[in-house]
Amino acid sequence: MDFQISNQQARRVILHLQGLTRAPNKKLTPNDLYELIVQLGFVQLDSIQWVERAQHMTLFARNQTYRPKHLARLIETEGRLFENWTHDASVIPTEFFKYWRHKFNRDRVKLEEKYHKWQGSGYKTRCQDLLLRMQQNGSLRSRDLEKPKGVKLDMWQWHDGKAALEFLWRTGDICIAAREGFQKVYDLTNRVVPLEFLDQSVTREEFIDWACRSALDRLGFGTAKDIAKYWDLLSISEVSEWIDQQGHNTITEVVVEGVKGTQPKSFIARADIESVVADIPKISNRIRVLSPFDPVIRDRQRLSWLFGFDYRIEIYVPEEKRIWGYYVFPLLEGDKMIGRIDMRAKRKDDCLDVKRLWLEPKQKLSEARMSRIHSELQRQTRLANVRDIKWLDGALPA
Repeated sequence: MDFQISNQQARRVILHLQGLTRAPNKKLTPNDLYELIVQLGFVQLDSIQWVERAQHMTLFARNQTYRPKHLARLIETEGRLFENWTHDASVIPTEFFKYWRHKFNRDRVKLEEKYHKWQGSGYKTRCQDLLLRMQQNGSLRSRDLEKPKGVKLDMWQWHDGKAALEFLWRTGDICIAAREGFQKVYDLTNRVVPLEFLDQSVTREEFIDWACRSALDRLGFGTAKDIAKYWDLLSISEVSEWIDQQGHNTITEVVVEGVKGTQPKSFIARADIESVVADIPKISNRIRVLSPFDPVIRDRQRLSWLFGFDYRIEIYVPEEKRIWGYYVFPLLEGDKMIGRIDMRAKRKDDCLDVKRLWLEPKQKLSEARMSRIHSELQRQTRLANVRDIKWLDGALPA
């Protein structure tokens, strides 16, 4: 009979494998930070700084001693992390660079077709010109390149130089050497990635095996689609073929209970899932603000089925159609999603403005819970480098 995992156990497996059972106030050294990112696999980047940028909020949710300067050090000084693409722009351990070589080759095929339709055949010449310029003169930012004269570009439009830089980055010819604010500084890959990682390569079979196994290690259990989506490196058919080739010593099958009222489902799981379930540390009941791009909530369908929490980010939803707000953060308490909060750091006013707090059905705003929320907001002020918390009129639930 397949191993049975209760809904609460399933939630705790996910939180544990995603670093949320770590001691949240134990001093996080740069080495500890690197180990945390290896555990997560990658950390998604985002430019919006509503409180702090997504990558910093994701890491801070796991350890309140996290400092953004340590992330910059691992990328820009030590070269232990590099920036590239999973399902979106992310920071990735450089020890995984050998696997990304396969992604670069796959993306090149897709992007060449896209860029040819978008930019015409001239983009290849532009790419070669930029590679030569970097070789001779060093790193580049998109703002160092000339925009077409007399052409007005909207915020999200790229001139041909920016488009060429992004093509070269997505296909591995150049890397992001640093950030100035959130502006990318590009340079040749062999000047950014340490030689020890540049010299490594793996076969296609090794690449597929690693992508499947490492995704399952971080998910605990999942479908072929879940495994493919984790890194966005493989197709579902490639994962299904890998599953068919495995024995019981590498994977197993489990039955997982969803939230109340849903039918249990069968999943593929890592072979040691029983010991993972048995050895999960106690999870603190502290409240944590999660980034909209936190790995725990990235898969909205899985989040809804296991946590009973329906979430979407509404930055692209017209204001009149929003249910919650422009940039609303989920609230995790222990192993439950208990609500969401609309807040923003107003650095000009040295203040964290709280516009609205919502609790999920059947969740009450007790005195103890309000105290835990206040403690988390105080932690958020330290991350955002503001002093005060300001609850706006109508912010608290009726």
